[in-house]
Amino acid sequence: MAHVHDRWLRPAKHPDTGDPILTKTGKPVFEKTTLYGKGLRYRVRYFNPAGDERSKSFADKQKKLAEDFLIEIESSKREGKYVDPRAGRTLFEVVAARWKNAQTCDYTSLELMERDLRNHVQPVFAGHSVGAIKPSHVQTWLRELQDAGVSASCRVRYFAYFVSIMEFAKDEKMIIFNPAYAKSVKRPVRDRGQVKVWPIERSRAVRAALPERYRPLVDLPVGLGLRQGEVLGFSLEDVERDRGVAVIGRQIRMVSGQLVFALPKGGKTREIPIAATLLAKLDRYAEQFPSVAVTLPWRHPGGPPVTVTLLLVTRAGKAVNRNVCRNRVWVPAVKKAGVTKPGQADGMHALRHLFASILLDAGESIKALASYLGHSDPGFTLRVYTHLLPGSHQRTRSALDGYFTPSPIEVTGADKQEHPPSDGRTPARPVHGLHPKNHRKSPVQTGYTTKRGTFSIASLPSDARWSPHVSLESRVPQFPSSEVPEGHHDGV
Repeated sequence: MAHVHDRWLRPAKHPDTGDPILTKTGKPVFEKTTLYGKGLRYRVRYFNPAGDERSKSFADKQKKLAEDFLIEIESSKREGKYVDPRAGRTLFEVVAARWKNAQTCDYTSLELMERDLRNHVQPVFAGHSVGAIKPSHVQTWLRELQDAGVSASCRVRYFAYFVSIMEFAKDEKMIIFNPAYAKSVKRPVRDRGQVKVWPIERSRAVRAALPERYRPLVDLPVGLGLRQGEVLGFSLEDVERDRGVAVIGRQIRMVSGQLVFALPKGGKTREIPIAATLLAKLDRYAEQFPSVAVTLPWRHPGGPPVTVTLLLVTRAGKAVNRNVCRNRVWVPAVKKAGVTKPGQADGMHALRHLFASILLDAGESIKALASYLGHSDPGFTLRVYTHLLPGSHQRTRSALDGYFTPSPIEVTGADKQEHPPSDGRTPARPVHGLHPKNHRKSPVQTGYTTKRGTFSIASLPSDARWSPHVSLESRVPQFPSSEVPEGHHDGV
């Protein structure tokens, strides 16, 4: 049973009977033990939830602290919050290795994770037990990364790894509180600067500067919004010509220095409408440079082999290595196009942004664009490309002009007063959607203009009625389905 043991004093017992010796008031008399004055005086003995005995010692004059500790331990066990103090002594690098081995991300992301942990996280916290890491240690580390000029996106990634590792330790009952969540720790924030879209002229100049074999490096990102790996893994067999869509379900990635096929980013396939002009261009390219069947492992070097007839291959008929392609093909073409010092914003991803800007300028919806780009959250697409949306000032002015501009319905001077029907029926609502009693000077409608032409109110059947919720733009009258006048259909 859990209790606080005094190692210095013990209850005195009668030498003959062995009964406890009591004072006149009934309290036990204590005598010194052989350990009196040596080491810590109080030892708290208790059992963890697994039934193993645990103990913790306290110095002289700290009996109250020992009793409070015992109460806290028993309370945490009842509430399911017990954390073994010994578990907190586990080294950070041991916990990080266990956490990494439990991850289920793709192999490329796993390689990046291992490199980041090895170079930027473990050297800082190696040798520290997870229970000894304080919020001040975390904040100091973040400040050192910032002073070293590490980019905001990298700092966010390193910090996310650390947070996840410490959460793993918390879930494993090694620590009670994650120091990364302390109020004194200022989380790094990703610098979400506005994406810069290439001018169309630059994309055409880069395409002209590319060798003819590699010109799909421009056509596919601009025409379908593909990522680099998806471009290298594209096949004309992915196009469903009868439906006019390209099914993107593959990319080429580098894992452990070897090319492999894998699902696109996010692990999802998607469909993208393909323009007839782009498909014709790709067909002409395939006639000049025939597609080649290439076999690569799936997902990782030890994965099952998969054979795909790739559109873009090297002269030797092999899959294109993205790193070699960038250094020997893409960057030289960008320089020939007039970019003296190509940076990160001048990679192939810039053409994906150009695809997005073309669609937004044409009025495509954010939801559709997110689907084409492979974004799971349209809100992310909106945050990234909101500055590319056409200017809203002119649309606002046009919308309000439509409200304040007189209706196109013909109105004569003699008809400006309200004339209720002679048959006693309730007057029809005026075109502005206001009831006659609230709009005394609403005009009487004598004509109507629709997308199919202009007709006279007199030509409408007597039971034609106006919708109670007439929009400012459509103003379309609703008819009983059986009494639509001849020649006026489809909601007119």
